[in-house]
Amino acid sequence: MKYSELTLRYFETAAGAGMLTGSEVHRGAAGSRARGTWVQFDVQVAAGDIRAARFLAFGCPHTIAVSAWVVEHAAGPVAGGALPESVQELSERFEVPAEKRGRLLIIEDAWVGALNAALQR
Repeated sequence: MKYSELTLRYFETAAGAGMLTGSEVHRGAAGSRARGTWVQFDVQVAAGDIRAARFLAFGCPHTIAVSAWVVEHAAGPVAGGALPESVQELSERFEVPAEKRGRLLIIEDAWVGALNAALQR
């Protein structure tokens, strides 16, 4: 499969990969390794704002690239409770083929889970 330059850049560097710890850290995960795609996001929240975010992912280069992009662009208020861009916009930005777009929904579910965990505190 041929990947876009943007997808390759974020996949190869995977900036933002890792975990956060501490009392202000909240986690959300979705998917299944057994099914080929799993994503976890950790967000550090203070005063209602995302101060830091990290991810762990198991999946194709698109899954890892989009997850890395999300944490890079995550700073801001938690109250919005959504990805920095819509699934459709991310699909277009990273040139995700139609048969892989469901993986972006897993990313979205993990992200929303982390933000919901932060809002419930």
